[in-house]
Amino acid sequence: MEAEGLDWLLVPLHQLVSWGAAAAMVFGGVVPYVPQYRDIRRTQNADGFSTYVCLVLLVANILRILFCPYYHFAKPAFSRSHSVECQHSGFGRFGRRFESPLLWQSAIMILTMLLMLKLCTEVRVANELNARRRSFTAADSKDEEVKVAPRRSFLDFDPHHFWQWSSFSDYVQCVLAFTGVAGYITYLSIDSALFVETLGFLAVLTEAMLGVPQLYRNHRHQSTEGMSIKMVLMWTSGDAFKTAYFLLKGAPLQFSVCGLLQVLVDLAILGQAYAFARHPQKPAPHAVHPTGTKAL
Repeated sequence: MEAEGLDWLLVPLHQLVSWGAAAAMVFGGVVPYVPQYRDIRRTQNADGFSTYVCLVLLVANILRILFCPYYHFAKPAFSRSHSVECQHSGFGRFGRRFESPLLWQSAIMILTMLLMLKLCTEVRVANELNARRRSFTAADSKDEEVKVAPRRSFLDFDPHHFWQWSSFSDYVQCVLAFTGVAGYITYLSIDSALFVETLGFLAVLTEAMLGVPQLYRNHRHQSTEGMSIKMVLMWTSGDAFKTAYFLLKGAPLQFSVCGLLQVLVDLAILGQAYAFARHPQKPAPHAVHPTGTKAL
């Protein structure tokens, strides 16, 4: 009787908590990139951030969007079994109340990564242009000929310069091409349970590789200069919370394993930041040239 009397308070409170959790799920994933975005805009230098992080998240979220929504059109028996699996995996769009926030999370993450790519490309091209102008000025004073780096385009289909293009529109073309091909293959394989499970696993595994490009970039340059420590700390806290959630909720093993892998990579990046701060590398003298911003 007393519980019924509190319904007027508990029901709106429960709804408010649900809305708050949904908002955190939708926008929480993009928060770590805010300090990195601001650092790049402030310093006008994107060398410390690996744009391959954007590639990993774009692929992972596109695969996530493709994973479950189309099972609704499959055969009835497969749809029922796949609905249950989607509920366990957290990717199902039709089975549980929080699937829509997950879908919005993926859409907002894709938009965020495109904004990061746009900023990084604009900064890199501007720095290359300034370096080229300095080279021309120095060459004019010495009557030397300066070689101008060719424009790199997605339509060149050059694997050596993949994801190192000269225009933001090339990245958009690549994302649209991947989405179209992946969507078409998904449509053709609509009745294959094996394909659906593989697609879901690839989405999770790709996202688990999020920090690897940044880890490799730091190792290659023996420096974390230009990388936002706040971003990595937010990665670590978010991945630790997510992994604990998977373990407590008894999620499929691959989710817990991938989450643990993400946490280990995050800790490795933080270890790099600590090690490189204690033992900074002496910068080697080198000539500045317009194509010197190939940061991985």
